[in-house]
Amino acid sequence: MDATLNIAIKAAREAGKIIARAADHPKSLTVTEKGHNNFVTEIDQAAEAAIMQVISEAYPTHSFLTEESGQIDQSNTDAVWIIDPLDGTTNFIHGLPNYVVSIAFRFKGVVEYGVIYHPLTQDLFVAARGQGAQLNGKRIRVSSQTKFDGALVSIGLPRPIEYLPAYIGLNQAFHGQIAGIRRCGATALELAYIAAGMLDIFWNIDSKIWDIAAGALLVKEAGGIVTDIHGGEGYWEHGNIIAGAPKMIKPMLQLLHQHLPKGV
Repeated sequence: MDATLNIAIKAAREAGKIIARAADHPKSLTVTEKGHNNFVTEIDQAAEAAIMQVISEAYPTHSFLTEESGQIDQSNTDAVWIIDPLDGTTNFIHGLPNYVVSIAFRFKGVVEYGVIYHPLTQDLFVAARGQGAQLNGKRIRVSSQTKFDGALVSIGLPRPIEYLPAYIGLNQAFHGQIAGIRRCGATALELAYIAAGMLDIFWNIDSKIWDIAAGALLVKEAGGIVTDIHGGEGYWEHGNIIAGAPKMIKPMLQLLHQHLPKGV
C-alpha cells in the first residue's frame, strides 16, 4: 500500500479514537453554532488537529483544506489534504451513530487518495486513483441497479429554498416505485455506501468539498459515476452532486430536471 495512503489511514484512525471516546458522553460536549443549524464541537476540532499532526509529521510542506480551520499554509498548492474530521456532527451531538472521518489527498488538482472511516464500527473505506476501492481490505463495487424500480435512494433535504420543490417532486415521483429512501445525515458516509453498493443513487445540494472529495473518488474507483445536476463536474465548485450506479445516473438527471426551477 502506498505510503501516502497509509498516512491518511493512520490519521483517520487517530481522529476516530478521539471521536469514539467522546461518543460515550455526548451530553458533556461543548456545542457551538457556527451557522444556522450548523454545529461544531470541541471533538471536531480535536479530531482535525490530530489528523493534521499525523500528516504534518510525515509531510511537513503539505497544505490543508479543512472544514473547521479553512485553508492552512497554501504555499504548497500542489499537495493538499482535504479534511472533514467529523462529517455528521449533528448526528454525533444527538448520539445517532451516523458519522465518519473523511480525508482526501489532492495532488496538482487531482484527488489521488480517499479514506472514510467510521469510528464506531471501525469500517474503513479506502480508494486510490486507478487502483480501485476497498472496504476493510476487500474490493467493493457499486450496485448493478439499472432502474428506479426496487432501488434504494438517498436524497438530501436541500438548505437552499429554491431546491425544495425539486426535493418534494422527487419524493412524489419515487412514491410506490423505489424500494425506499434513506438519509444518513453525513454526505461522506452516503458516498461510501454508494461505492459499496449499499445505496443505488444519491443526490445532494450545496455539499462542501471536504464532504465529497474522498467519497467521490471512492464511488469512481468502485465503478460508479459522479456528476453535477447538469451531467458535468461542477460539483467540485457548487456542491450539487449526483453519485450512483452507472445506469441510474441518466434517469436520475432526467427526473431531477423535471422538477428543478428554471435557470438552476
